[in-house]
Amino acid sequence: MLLTFLFAAVTSCDVFDTPEPVKLNGMAQGTYYSITYYDDDRRDFSQEIDSLLSYFNTVASVYEPNSIISKINKNQSYKLNSMFLDIYTKGMEVARMTDGRFDMTVMPLVNAWGFGFTTRQKLDSAKVDSILQFVGYEKITLKDGRIIKEDPRIKLDFNSIAQGYSVDWLASYLESKGIEDYLVDIGGEVYARGKKPGGDYWKVGIEKPARNKNDAREIKEVVALKDQALATSGNYRKYYQKDGVRYSHTINPETGFPVKHSLLSVSVLAPEAVTADAFATAFMVMGLKESKKFLKKNPDLDAYFIYSDRDGELKTWFTSGIRELLY
Repeated sequence: MLLTFLFAAVTSCDVFDTPEPVKLNGMAQGTYYSITYYDDDRRDFSQEIDSLLSYFNTVASVYEPNSIISKINKNQSYKLNSMFLDIYTKGMEVARMTDGRFDMTVMPLVNAWGFGFTTRQKLDSAKVDSILQFVGYEKITLKDGRIIKEDPRIKLDFNSIAQGYSVDWLASYLESKGIEDYLVDIGGEVYARGKKPGGDYWKVGIEKPARNKNDAREIKEVVALKDQALATSGNYRKYYQKDGVRYSHTINPETGFPVKHSLLSVSVLAPEAVTADAFATAFMVMGLKESKKFLKKNPDLDAYFIYSDRDGELKTWFTSGIRELLY
């Protein structure tokens, strides 16, 4: 999700007394990664990070033909590992909590609408209903190290949770090397720990929704992260238009159609990036009203919503936990 980006905060420390951060940048999962950390020895973990991200693709990428998830989707022989099981288990937990608003079996619909790895189909209600017959998290189970499908046409999609998991994974790697102050950002899914040398918390920007996908990026809000993750999902960058209708990449697993509501983006604050990532997608499916009800029942999550009113003006709503971190 290319929706949250680093905010360069100015500290009060003298520039000559401030330790220089180590900054690593590259490409992963079809997007960028940016990692910044402070290390007395200024070690460069770029090769290790690239190797870890390459390995991650062999497990969770639907665009890697021989990955574990691709083999499951093609009903080929596979062997599950702890990483796959961690992602799967978390995804099923969020699916149950959100009554399927988050659903890892949505891949056939994502493909059919042209947001996956196949050619876009010509869809009508009847065709969508036929695809829905093999979509639904309750139609898969884990038993004896195997993913049991009710229908062989069921396909898994980790795209709404994988980036968050990989952020947490890289954060754990940095901590295993003794790094205590860092920020990991993969495609806008962010986790920060510790502080900068001047005592400031890491800060990230929440993007102002654009009218058109190619518009310049603007910061709507700045959030300080205190050993927390922030993930953002939105409908204003990834979409296409046909016959004057805009089709969003966020698919409602219940109806089978792209969502159509006033919610433009949602940023979720959570202790882990995998959690923030999954719920950001779920809230985009739910819409603002239903998401508010969910958050009231689940106060351990915080979120920042940007939506349009009846006149097309941007409005915001956010939980108290986010309010305390805004700059």
